[in-house]
Amino acid sequence: MRVLILGGDGYLGWPTAMALSEAGYDVALVDNYFRRNACVERDLPPIFPLLTLHERVALWQQLTGRSIQVTIGDITNFDLLERVFQTFKPEAVIDYAEQPSAPYSMLGPREAHFTVRNNLCGTLNLIHAVKRHAPDCHIIKLGTMGEYGTPNIDIEEGWLEVEHKGRREKFLYPRQAGSLYHTTKIQDTDMLWFYVRTWGMRVTDLMQGPVYGMITPQIRRDDRLATCTNYDEIFGTVLNRFLVQAVVGMPLTVYGKGQQTRGYLNLIDTIACIRLAIDHPAAAGELRIMNQFTETMSVNEIAARVCQAAGQMGLNPTVNHLVNPRKEAEEHYYNPTHNKLTALGLQPHLLTDAVLMEQLAFIQRYRARIRDDIILPRTTWA
Repeated sequence: MRVLILGGDGYLGWPTAMALSEAGYDVALVDNYFRRNACVERDLPPIFPLLTLHERVALWQQLTGRSIQVTIGDITNFDLLERVFQTFKPEAVIDYAEQPSAPYSMLGPREAHFTVRNNLCGTLNLIHAVKRHAPDCHIIKLGTMGEYGTPNIDIEEGWLEVEHKGRREKFLYPRQAGSLYHTTKIQDTDMLWFYVRTWGMRVTDLMQGPVYGMITPQIRRDDRLATCTNYDEIFGTVLNRFLVQAVVGMPLTVYGKGQQTRGYLNLIDTIACIRLAIDHPAAAGELRIMNQFTETMSVNEIAARVCQAAGQMGLNPTVNHLVNPRKEAEEHYYNPTHNKLTALGLQPHLLTDAVLMEQLAFIQRYRARIRDDIILPRTTWA
């Protein structure tokens, strides 16, 4: 199967590309280097040194004999995306190409404008490229559990049956964004739902929780294949940030009370979910929504687990509660459903001490690259 990955240079995109390539898929990548360039612009280096995408692909072919196609370009340029579709003719396309950071979207008008243009125009161009050149192509869009917010009722998988004045209807589950980034993800879903109804497209929307980890079977083969892993306050996810702080002896920075609860998953499980979505595509005219996480934890629980695992390695991290820079409920009900991916065969890799210790050991090898001055939050929602 020919699989096109948009955002193929990113934290999720590159590991997914290697895993699919090794599994025998024909893989092509598009990326505009936004994240690399934003990290350079704001002086936010990732943990691991990174080869360029062309260098990564060349190394991958040297190690495995498998080739991956690369296009460096911006999918908001429809002519470029159209050329990729015309030459590669994808049967499935994975959309990782969105500006992925809530804090980045809240920095100011320039970053807000970029987030809206990149995310929404990129999705719109993808829809039209599929319509013109691969009408049976399965679109797999990476959504986020953050679209739902923290409602005081159970979170269903994308849809909600409503009874009102004796009549029933099924609607997209009401969503309450916590940042401009999350708002654009909601708008993506709405736009895809419109075109699914109008043009009979096949779409899977994976509502993913925060991802942690930086090790996959492919990366274990050679550190030079490492993915773009950030630990700063803009692009770093909470668990990855805590792991880095534990290694450098910096207190783990918990925002507010630390009772914010979300659904998390290992990077390995993100890739597994993508493969399940590819191998079991949505039907024509279907917007299939699946909640993509493996376990729910509060920020306090995550910090405690990191401290416990780090302690077994002779590290002694402490926890420091900071004033929360975000506008979010810190005490809330949270009970999301996540049955569809396990029904397709997902076998979760849960957050154990062994998993945490392997990540910590990997980070320790790059201790000299870590800068503690870029970790503390400077972006506020106020």
